[in-house]
Amino acid sequence: MIQNLEILKALSDMNRLRIVTALGHYEELCACQITELLQVTGATVSRHLGILQHAGVLKSRKEGRWIYYRLAPPADADALFQWLQESIGASDELKADRKALEKIAGIGREDLCRMQRGEDCCPK
Repeated sequence: MIQNLEILKALSDMNRLRIVTALGHYEELCACQITELLQVTGATVSRHLGILQHAGVLKSRKEGRWIYYRLAPPADADALFQWLQESIGASDELKADRKALEKIAGIGREDLCRMQRGEDCCPK
């Protein structure tokens, strides 16, 4: 019961819903891709991702300097996540997110990093 409450709390923020919906369409996304999608600071994205991870909704893996996130909700929450995809997935904002993600996913990680943090981040 407590984990279900944590999941519902984690999903009570629009940016976290956007993250979950985006990850419902992509197997995994890099933190920098999520930052680009939400157009907020890296620290804000990190906080949102931490809340979702603490609630047991996301798993992460590190590959070099990159951290990738994927959906990993508990099995007993499958119905909730299916309902989310069906009920809010058709909203105009989330449709726009999917279009934006198509472009973002086509940008290399280093290029995306340079766009967000400047040339010093990932020198050529």
